[in-house]
Amino acid sequence: MRHPFELVPEERRIPILWSLLGLAVASGAAAAVADRRLRTEAAPWGIVSFELAGTWARARRIVESWDDAARVSAAFSLGVDYLLLAAYANGLALACVMGADALKKRGLPGASLGAPLAWGQWLAGLLDATENAALLEVLRGSDEALWPPLARRCAQAKFCLVGAGIAYGLLGYLAHRRSKGR
Repeated sequence: MRHPFELVPEERRIPILWSLLGLAVASGAAAAVADRRLRTEAAPWGIVSFELAGTWARARRIVESWDDAARVSAAFSLGVDYLLLAAYANGLALACVMGADALKKRGLPGASLGAPLAWGQWLAGLLDATENAALLEVLRGSDEALWPPLARRCAQAKFCLVGAGIAYGLLGYLAHRRSKGR
């Protein structure tokens, strides 16, 4: 199973990765600023508490703990997250492809996991977008009980996929650095 990023020439991968990392940091910083307003007793982890609420009652309690300015911040955070998810999903997908190349070149096991994990990062982005859409429905006042559990399941799967992508990318980076040190 090949990934489209395998077609990116090796000499272009690092600049693209740095660009995506910069975009992820910038959009993540904007979301973090907005998140400060979202930390309440009902939402001790801010937007993450909202993502993981899981039930309509918990999600409503979180939204009700926010004043109007905090609700605007939550909407802004969810909007900015669409930019963040594009940056991290593509950046981690590229890192997985690069990690697979590093492992393969050094004859280390695990190179075959790179492409599936790269696809997994794109799935994480899709899950994040679905989660955001569900949370925006709750934020706008929908009383449909399906939105909070959908958001929670998407968030949980996203966190697992992103964690695996980060771990694999770091493994590939370490393999690359170790061979350069020899």
